[in-house]
Amino acid sequence: DRIRFSSAILPKWARRTKSLDALLPILYLRGLSTGDFQEALSALLGKDAPNLSPSAITRLTGEWQGEYERWQARALSARHYVYVWADGVYLQARMEDQAECMLVLIGATPEGRKELVGFQTGVRESAQSWRELLVEVKRRGLTIPPRIAVGDGALGFWKALDELFPGTHHQRCWLHKTANVLNKVPKSVQPGMKVALREIYLAPTRAQAEVAVDLFEEAYGARYPKAVECVRKDQRALLAFYDWPAEHWIHLRTTNPIESVFATVRHRTVRTKGSLSPTTARLMVFKLVMAAARSWRRLMGENQLPKVIAGVRFKDGTEIIPMPTN
Repeated sequence: DRIRFSSAILPKWARRTKSLDALLPILYLRGLSTGDFQEALSALLGKDAPNLSPSAITRLTGEWQGEYERWQARALSARHYVYVWADGVYLQARMEDQAECMLVLIGATPEGRKELVGFQTGVRESAQSWRELLVEVKRRGLTIPPRIAVGDGALGFWKALDELFPGTHHQRCWLHKTANVLNKVPKSVQPGMKVALREIYLAPTRAQAEVAVDLFEEAYGARYPKAVECVRKDQRALLAFYDWPAEHWIHLRTTNPIESVFATVRHRTVRTKGSLSPTTARLMVFKLVMAAARSWRRLMGENQLPKVIAGVRFKDGTEIIPMPTN
């Protein structure tokens, strides 16, 4: 009798690995044309690499378009995101100078997993662009508002968020705020000022953080009032993370979940020459983000998330336990 060989590594009928599927959009974004794929990959797959002809690559991009459309139309009625991070990302990857910004929304589930919630092109500072994204997300069933949102202060996102999810708290991103503050002072002052800003957001309690803000003003207020005002005007939103579990502070202080993902995408696209239409760029970046999402780490202290959902209050990262009245 004939014996059928069954691989323990590759699934049946697999002609192309998943890692190769992730490599194709990367190469496309780096400027490789469809006609050059077979030559470029021949060193890895052999001289007669199958399924890498220009027509095959064109069909593959069509499959990506269908995957993107299905993802954009997916139902969100069963989803709940405790925290969300919002940012507008400019890639300049084979896109025209007037190319629009990529609006990105990432959420944390009650289990502590991070998911890509919304993704589309728009204007980063425009409240209308963010409103369209949030309306679309809400239309597909996301009715439970996030507990807190993290983002840059320059975004029109905040105005749109207050209109559609008015109960969501605001947390300004310290990564963006630090960059904005340092841009207002000479380079010779920036190292010392950066250390002073770290003393604020790394303080163990809100009271100590507020003292650090006062010391920051005493040190730099006379010579650099614009830098101090940049911190003072958003002080409440910058220190909002103190009202949430201490285990989550590292996640809530910045939009790092978005920045870390797109840092790799930027690295792969910054040297790319040529022109890429916004539609194709959006599709290619979507594939790269979904490939990166497989390796996203869960939130630290996920056991605290049920308490956050239940409305338990925290002070300086510690749960407030109400004392019974005698």
